[in-house]
Amino acid sequence: MSVTAALVKELREKSGAGMMDCKKALAETDGDMEAAIDWLRTKGLATAAKKSGRVASEGLVAFAVDGTRGALIELNAETDFVARNTEFQEFASTLAGLALGADDIDALTTVDYPGTGRNVADELTHKIATIGENMSLRRMASVSVGSGAVVSYMHNATAAGLGRIGVLVALESTAGADVLEGLGKQIAMHIAATAPASLSVDDLDKDMVQRERDVLIEQAKASGKPQEIAEKMVEGRMKKYYKEVVLLEQTSVIDGETAIGDVIAKAGKDAGADIALTAFVRFNLGEGIEKEETDFAAEVAAQLS
Repeated sequence: MSVTAALVKELREKSGAGMMDCKKALAETDGDMEAAIDWLRTKGLATAAKKSGRVASEGLVAFAVDGTRGALIELNAETDFVARNTEFQEFASTLAGLALGADDIDALTTVDYPGTGRNVADELTHKIATIGENMSLRRMASVSVGSGAVVSYMHNATAAGLGRIGVLVALESTAGADVLEGLGKQIAMHIAATAPASLSVDDLDKDMVQRERDVLIEQAKASGKPQEIAEKMVEGRMKKYYKEVVLLEQTSVIDGETAIGDVIAKAGKDAGADIALTAFVRFNLGEGIEKEETDFAAEVAAQLS
């Protein structure tokens, strides 16, 4: 019996196994769906679907840099224990390298995974089955420059290029590589510590700015100050707000007194070449994921009652 695409699709949906594994299972069982499911189960490949409902908020952030382009990915798992697994770490590193050639995460999932005959999406399903935890390739981002350097930094690295907080900085310049590497590392460490919301004031989310301004207006009104004074109060506080959340306006955590924009300008002057910080990316592992809270005492009590 020929193995059709429709049969492979049906088996994938029923088993949660990868496409190539489903195709092989159907070939081995002459297209018998139930026998193919049993074949996958004996190989430990039909368990991924059962794990897909579990929250994966641990894992690793990984980066890869190649010349003037860099990529950052977040690969999640259920436990920190798996993040220390060599197979999982190699998987994360490989995904970061593959991300260098992908435009977005959807494109990344369709890229052929080296040495397997599977694409990234199917390899992820395969890893879920073989490692035994739910996993998620949650996000990716890349930055590039025409001339200059992309500098990477991993805070509290688990291994080379792997950890919990990863940063990429794009510096456009004709300055020497040593100058850009040193400056980029300094800025990246600052970004890791401060988590800026945007590169410049113009890049800030307009709704976020308006919400902040509305709050400050109400505070100014409540103070009972005259309209003219209240408006000046709001503008002064907005400048303070920008210094808190905008990277180029923030005070460097390295020296505690110089704005990041001025740090870059000075570095360019000293190097005799213009330096422009054109982009940055910061991934903090698990940020925004609602984690499950397990009350083990309550579970035990329920089982004993």
